[in-house]
Amino acid sequence: MSRTNLFFKVEVEHDADENPEKIGNEIRQHLMKWYGVKSVELSHVTTQEE
Repeated sequence: MSRTNLFFKVEVEHDADENPEKIGNEIRQHLMKWYGVKSVELSHVTTQEE
């Protein structure tokens, strides 16, 4: 069996009072539920002010 690393850039819009790390962790948890996903890591968070 082969293993492959997939890298995604995900932009999310959220309210100013929401924690972007919490949103990233929720996305990570959902990915972990998928069949075949062995590990998920949130490696970096950047915030852009509009």
